[in-house]
Amino acid sequence: MLDEAETSTPLPVIDPGGWVCPLPLRDSPTIVMAHGGGGAMSGELIEYLFLPAFGAAAQAELGDAAVVEVGDVRLAFSTDSFVVKPLVFPGGTIGELAVNGTVNDLAMVGARPLVLSTAFILEEGTELAEIARVAEALGTAAGAAGVKLVTGDTKVVDAGHGDGVFINTAGIGVVPDGVDIRPQRARPGDIVLISGDIGVHGIAVMSCREGLQFGTTVLSDTAPLNGLVAAVLATGADVHVLRDPTRGGVAATLNEIAKVAEVGVRLDERLLPIPDGVRDACGLLGLDPLYVANEGKAVAFVAPEDADRVLAAMRAHPLGSRAAIIGECVADHPGMVVARTALGGTRVVDLPAGEQLPRIC
Repeated sequence: MLDEAETSTPLPVIDPGGWVCPLPLRDSPTIVMAHGGGGAMSGELIEYLFLPAFGAAAQAELGDAAVVEVGDVRLAFSTDSFVVKPLVFPGGTIGELAVNGTVNDLAMVGARPLVLSTAFILEEGTELAEIARVAEALGTAAGAAGVKLVTGDTKVVDAGHGDGVFINTAGIGVVPDGVDIRPQRARPGDIVLISGDIGVHGIAVMSCREGLQFGTTVLSDTAPLNGLVAAVLATGADVHVLRDPTRGGVAATLNEIAKVAEVGVRLDERLLPIPDGVRDACGLLGLDPLYVANEGKAVAFVAPEDADRVLAAMRAHPLGSRAAIIGECVADHPGMVVARTALGGTRVVDLPAGEQLPRIC
């Protein structure tokens, strides 16, 4: 390593004392897996380390997708990285995830996805046949989602410094006129819907990773949601919020919306669409399905007068046949999510610190 005196440009001085810590990092001086789990520690890492470090260059609303105006056109832009282990799991591969994850982030702001970039980080020693399987799955998924792969990059890291294949995708889409979908629009009275069964992807990955058998095969729900969202918007309904509940599951997503909009959310656990395989697996593993990741579901907040037609539009789409109304937005307990249990009690559904099942996307 060069000393400062040996360089032509002085090395930058980084002052950790300027960061708003230590609480955000939970008293940990190093990164832990929970920082990438989509829960409280992920949010704190962004809020108290990245955003202060970025300074004025950071946009205040740093979400999964941003809407930017270019002339008279509103474009949506998103980027995501995929590090799932294993690379192939029941119902999909990291290739499908890389396309569907970014397509869905664009769809959640009402955009019509158009183009994606793809960047591969490959570990030395990985079988070419395995990379080819992932690349073919990625191409097939792009075709199914109706997007073009227009640019990309490839890097190789030393053996032992990767995990076979990591993928980053970025995407651009067009937001139609009159569409305004963002967490800040959630308001008391809104009805909360989910487009189908929850917890499927996380359990599919866990079963493959740990070699667990649950009496039935649970397949990942990875899928592009732009068609389902287009069908919902075509009804003319006043859709306030759309989110895909990936890392941290439905619980993390609803908590994030409640916090940003300063509203409360009240769920009814009896209405949650949880397939038997997921329920049984969660019971065996001591997991809560609300916190298990999904890769092909959408949560929607809609005006109460529009709830029935949004539900009908979801159920009429192949990816929404199990759609359900699961709760409502309330003025009580702003920033908090609560759930009515099957026994008639009420419990708080907190934002998780990390992810129950790490490396699921």
